Amino acid sequence: MAQRPKRADGARNYDAILAAARRAFESHGAEAALEDVASQAGVAIGTLYRHFPTRAALVEAATRDGLAELVEHAEQTDTSADTLGALTEWMHRAVRHFSTFRGLVGILAQSMYDEGTPSHAACSAMHDSGAQLLARAQEAGLVRPELTPDELFDLLSAVAWVRENATADRDGSAQLLDHFLTGVVLPH
Repeated sequence: MAQRPKRADGARNYDAILAAARRAFESHGAEAALEDVASQAGVAIGTLYRHFPTRAALVEAATRDGLAELVEHAEQTDTSADTLGALTEWMHRAVRHFSTFRGLVGILAQSMYDEGTPSHAACSAMHDSGAQLLARAQEAGLVRPELTPDELFDLLSAVAWVRENATADRDGSAQLLDHFLTGVVLPH
């Protein structure tokens, strides 16, 4: 996992590369040219690779905050009296993050199950936070008890894939997530 350097010049380069990568990924997807990222950051390609030795390391750093925000949101709402509302809101946030840029949902899905990927720890923490919200909603009798955390993650990945691949005027992912929720929420 890439870490922000302590030296001022290294930290500036790291931050510039990360900002440029986020812009490039949002515009061109996960396969954005790293040479363009380095150029936009005002550094040589060797500097980019010194901070982020692989594309996966750069993607992990670019998405780390979003995954951490999902964990934090789950922790903040874990004590909410509205367990179904907390789970639903978290799911909508997860779909938005998973589809931040084209190709991210596939990277996160692989990272969830492959311990050798840079994003695995962050994905695992996010998965666990969602599993806790799911368990609370199931214990309250609001969500089907047979829905597993892995199935929840797969469901979110599927909806995020739809969002990631839709044009802005044809994004039906929110409605699709609502349809999935109708199938897993128990009548009350």
